[in-house]
Amino acid sequence: TVSFVEFEERNGISTGDVMEKVRNNLTGFPGVNITVEKNRVGPPTGKPVNIEVAGENYEVLIDNAKKMKNYIANAEIPGIEKLQLDLETGQPELLVNVKRKIAKRYGVSTAKIGQAIRTALFGKEVSQYKLGEDEYPIMVRLQNQYRYDLNDLLEQKITFRDRASGGRIVQVPISAVADIEYSSSFGAINRKNKKRVITIYSNVKEGYNSTAINNKIQKLLKGFDLPAGYNYKFTGKQKEQQQSSDFLTKALLVSLLLILLIIVAQFNSILTPFIIIASVIFSTIGVFLGLAIFKMDFIVMMTGIGIISLAGIVVNNAIVLIDYTNLVRQREASRKGLDYDTMPNENLIESIIQGGKVRLRPVLLTAITTILGLIPLAVGFNINFYSLIKDWEPRIFIGGDNVIFWGPMAWTVIFGLAFATFLTLVIVPVMYLIAERVKRLFLGGSSEYNQNSRG
Repeated sequence: TVSFVEFEERNGISTGDVMEKVRNNLTGFPGVNITVEKNRVGPPTGKPVNIEVAGENYEVLIDNAKKMKNYIANAEIPGIEKLQLDLETGQPELLVNVKRKIAKRYGVSTAKIGQAIRTALFGKEVSQYKLGEDEYPIMVRLQNQYRYDLNDLLEQKITFRDRASGGRIVQVPISAVADIEYSSSFGAINRKNKKRVITIYSNVKEGYNSTAINNKIQKLLKGFDLPAGYNYKFTGKQKEQQQSSDFLTKALLVSLLLILLIIVAQFNSILTPFIIIASVIFSTIGVFLGLAIFKMDFIVMMTGIGIISLAGIVVNNAIVLIDYTNLVRQREASRKGLDYDTMPNENLIESIIQGGKVRLRPVLLTAITTILGLIPLAVGFNINFYSLIKDWEPRIFIGGDNVIFWGPMAWTVIFGLAFATFLTLVIVPVMYLIAERVKRLFLGGSSEYNQNSRG
């Protein structure tokens, strides 16, 4: 583990650049798999590239997993550090084969043979030693000098009472009823949903987007054929991001539904809530547009939280504008003796313009103050208040580790709010006017109504 000094003391040195240098220098060691990765903060997540290959026959599964790994590696997709399998082959293994006929002749069961070897290696609790309120187990096993000597291990005697000879105590060495065989095996066999699974995984190099890399791998594997009964799926970090995305999508839809119900109850109208909800949906255009222009990554969790936060601000501005526009219409209708719903178009447009003029400053102030308040969080503007109060040294610096986590959320709100301000001042009044005309078109039936509507 390499611990870096605080960000303000690194003089602009990036941990990603250091990791890349370490990764390049730790190559050329035969038989060694070296992985260099950044310390994970927050909740545990899977590997950025994580492909699970599942099947029944383990030998066939190993063969296809290796072929898939080489197939992806030969494509030389930029950003993949090193593809590996979670499969440990060639693990040394010592097999104890019981000579069943000889063991039956001596009256020794395989369970007794296995228990004797296990007791010799791992020990067996025969009693407990109590000291005060604490109890300590008393374990019986071979001493180290005999435990790790194969000959001594096999020469230990199995002691039991032979019922065939009237309960006489008999001792039989393990070597008389069993022999050994050197072999190799797998470290472990993983299963998911009762299927054997081998995982192909890799880290992603600094500066590359894991989602883009996985999309390239998915496109590449469309040309890779697996035998019948064998399949693969992308899991790890991508699966967790998809779950987070599904959760945030549901949360956004629930929040929009609640907003819609509250607005319907407040305005006693159907068209007005849809104008406000449409402004929220349109504000996401600014988010994606800003991320595309400045070439920022779409971080599922934090960007999603930013979009949900943005919805509250956009809704507030739209509600204030429409509510004040309705108030201006009421005053205009009362002052000139007109009906609120059937006032001429000229008066309607004048009321909309007047409402926009008056609410221009509050909407702009809301957007500007929110954006200015989020900029320090977005760029990582740091002040050491402890040293400022104690030594009058603020130690101001830009960046740091926190900006990686909070930056995407802050930029999401900034981009969306900047675009939503234009929507609130221009698009919302236009949609308000269109909605009124549509309402008059479908609900106006009398000649007097139509005459007043034409003004």
